[in-house]
Amino acid sequence: QVQLQESGPGLVKPSQTLSLTCTVSGGSITTNPYYWSWIRQPPGKGLEWIGYIHYSGSTYYSPSLKSRTSISRDTSKNQFTLQLSSVTPEGTAVYYCARENDQGHDYWGQGTQVTVSS
Repeated sequence: QVQLQESGPGLVKPSQTLSLTCTVSGGSITTNPYYWSWIRQPPGKGLEWIGYIHYSGSTYYSPSLKSRTSISRDTSKNQFTLQLSSVTPEGTAVYYCARENDQGHDYWGQGTQVTVSS
């Protein structure tokens, strides 16, 4: 059973960089054919896909967030990390990490609330 757990600060100031880590257990992030994604849900809105890191290490980001997004990984810890720079209050959301394949997202973390406020 694959499990994902998000961790990181719950409060970030505007203009700073949001950094979250997803720790994966029950499966390796280097296993073909999976993608390891970050997704967020602002209050009262739908899910927004942020980007992923492929099992090979390649990355792909949402065009609307690409200039401010970086996803990296630590294979020794089986973790992957999201960094979103220059955050604004519109970045307030529940952030999820998830495993993705060609059929969609099959395993999700429980989500972590991040508030962007001074």
